[in-house]
Amino acid sequence: MGEHHLRIEPAGAPRATILIVPPLFEEANRTRHTLVLAMRALAARGFSAVMPDLPGQNESLVALEDVDLAGWQAALAEAAAIIDGPLLVASVRGGCLIDHSIKAAGWWRLAPVGGSSLLRTLLRARASADREAGVTSALESLTETAKSEPLLLAGNRLSPAMIAQLGDAEAQPVEPLRSVALGAGGITGTPLWLRAEPGEDAAMAQAIAADIANWSASCGAI
Repeated sequence: MGEHHLRIEPAGAPRATILIVPPLFEEANRTRHTLVLAMRALAARGFSAVMPDLPGQNESLVALEDVDLAGWQAALAEAAAIIDGPLLVASVRGGCLIDHSIKAAGWWRLAPVGGSSLLRTLLRARASADREAGVTSALESLTETAKSEPLLLAGNRLSPAMIAQLGDAEAQPVEPLRSVALGAGGITGTPLWLRAEPGEDAAMAQAIAADIANWSASCGAI
């Protein structure tokens, strides 16, 4: 898909490849360090771990306002198609909204969230920033504006298509699937995606890697 891929390989031949789909928008920045630690922990367990940049995110040369959720789904499917051997998908938060088009042996999801919830958070952040700047804006007026022009939400300039698709998006059913809530299944820690600044939780990273490895073996995904 022409985007940067962060890849961490094990010492020997990989048992399988774990395709990491991070949270969307600013939540991706807040969780990236911990997800990289989880990738290293997966490599130590014999897995190859890959985390591709989405178009419009991180090192991408594509403008964010030129992409939408459908484009992200297609980009992930394209990235997965060039991976050899068994493939498992590990998605976090909003990443769970765009992982279902990937051809994989199994899916692992952490704290999946609906698109409407993400959108409300982004709109409230915009309204709060406007108030601090002395501008009055209501969620209803912002939503109406977003139907016809790109809207800047929490530092992300989103197209009308992106906002419309996000508002309707839900994580789609896939099989086999393990869905884990934070605080369950041995994965504990603070919700990094809610922090004001990027954070790091080494214990959570190890727990994520252990849960993925144990689940992939127990369910026969690999």
